[in-house]
Order: sequence, then structure tokens, then C-alpha cells
Amino acid sequence: SSFQEMTNVTAVLEFRLLGFSSNPRCQILLFTLFLVIYILTILGNMIIISVVTLEPQLHSPMYKFLKNLSFLEVCYTTTIVPKMLADLLAQRKTISFSGCMAQLYYFISLGATECYLLSAMAYDRFLAVCEPLHYGVAMTAESYTCLAVGSWVTGGFTGFLPCLMVSRLHFCRYNLIDHFFCDISPLLKLSCSDTTVTEAVIFILSLLVLSSCFLLTLVSYLLIILNILKIPSASGKRVTFSTCSSHLMVVTIYYGTMISMYVRPTYNLSSELNKAASVLYTVVTPLLNPVIYSLRNKAFKKALGQVVIRH
Repeated sequence: SSFQEMTNVTAVLEFRLLGFSSNPRCQILLFTLFLVIYILTILGNMIIISVVTLEPQLHSPMYKFLKNLSFLEVCYTTTIVPKMLADLLAQRKTISFSGCMAQLYYFISLGATECYLLSAMAYDRFLAVCEPLHYGVAMTAESYTCLAVGSWVTGGFTGFLPCLMVSRLHFCRYNLIDHFFCDISPLLKLSCSDTTVTEAVIFILSLLVLSSCFLLTLVSYLLIILNILKIPSASGKRVTFSTCSSHLMVVTIYYGTMISMYVRPTYNLSSELNKAASVLYTVVTPLLNPVIYSLRNKAFKKALGQVVIRH
């Protein structure tokens, strides 16, 4: 029987993505909408990277972290959106097995890197607000580099295990992914292997990464808020809080979507709901970061003005 089972498992060389609605008018509408958002995302994040690089007054760790985050958002959204746009116009929406695994790897790695970077940024804000006298000593160029490089390297490693486990599953003749990119849950649903161990490992890993980063960020912000409450004047409270508010908004949006999506051991969400939530964090969130940071940050707006005047 095992021989029969072996011959029954034909290697899937490519997957077909169902994507969104099959209504052509709907596809064109979605294509236009997502293309506009994608262009704005790339532009917005590139503006942040350029302004932080060109403006000496923004060469502090806080803005260097922001530059990392913007670069990350460009990579993250580019892992998903260009392929999705091409598929919206294509008759056959296919992706090769190796292409699918590569997309899955970058998607997980960059998502994890964002987690680590947001924690590092929260730690930076904590030092700036709660330990202002030691900030220059604690957050040196070396410690910033360690935190930033550490986030990227650890993120790169985080994506490795889930990807390896998914790539070793068997996919039989049926190769239709009910999604617009190679995400974990539709791939697990599609496999004809027993996915219990893979699901458990991925669940535990995402729980560990998300909860540890979330706790670090939460503790940093609780200490920041307690510190702000001690400031006697209302204007002092406001000024101090304004240095953290934009980061806090980004963190809230990020963890809100991530925790609702991945910290569920059962992958039983309807595929339409899954797609809608995925659009939120692969298409919309990367655009929100530059918007939130540039609109809420006085120093950034001032620097942007100076760069525009100079050039």
C-alpha cells in the first residue's frame, strides 16, 4: 500500500492561485486600487529613507530605525503586490513551487524582522523618555547597529524553519491555492500530508516571536506612560508623548492584524475573510507607516521642508 501511496503523490511543480473575484470588472478595479496604493507606498517610504539620509538633524537612532522600517515595508509589500497585480490581469494565475516557497520565506522573514524592529524602536523610545541622561551612553551608534542588524539577521533565520517544513509536505494532484499569495494556512489546507506537526511548530514559533516582541514593546510603553504621568506640566506631557505616539500607532495596527491572523492554532477562517485581512497587512499597512510618521512628526515635516528647499 505504501508503494501505491507513493505513486499517488505526484510532485506539484506549480500552484494556481485563485486570487480575488473572477469578475473581470472587479479585477480591473482591484488592479487599479492596489497599483495606486503600491506606488504611494513605495514613494512614501522612499521619501522617508531619502529625508533621513539627507538631513543631518535626523541622524539619531530613532530616525535610523524609521529608515530601516521604511526599507522593510518596501521589501515586504514588493514580495506580494507585484505578483498579485500581474495575476489580476492574467488568465492563468500560476506560481512555481520554488517561487511559492521563496515568496513564503520572504513574507515570514520580513514579517518577523518587522516585529523585532518595532521592539527595538520601543526600547529606543523607552531609553529616550525614561533614561534621558543615559540615552547618549546607552544608545550609541554601535548599540543602534547591533539592534538593527540583529533584527534583520534574526528575522532571516525565523523564516527558515516554517518554510523548510512546508516545502517538505506532500502536495498531491490538487494544486489550487485559495488565496492571492503563498501564505501558510492555504498551503497547509492544500497538502495531502499530515500537517499536525508542521501546524504545531509554526503556531509555537509565531506565538513565541509575536508574544516576546509584543511583551517587550508593551513593557516599554507602560514604563513610558508611567514616566509621562509624572511630568508636572500638561505641555510637557504632550511634548514627550508626541515623540512616541506615531510609533505607538504603527505598533497597535501591526500587532492587531498579526495576532488576529496568526495566533490561532486552527486554520479555519473563511478564505474570503483571510484574504481581506491579508490585504490589510500586505497592501494597506506598509502605506500607513510613512503616512503616520510623516504627518504626526514635527521634526520630520520640518526636515522634509528643508530638503525640498535645498534641492
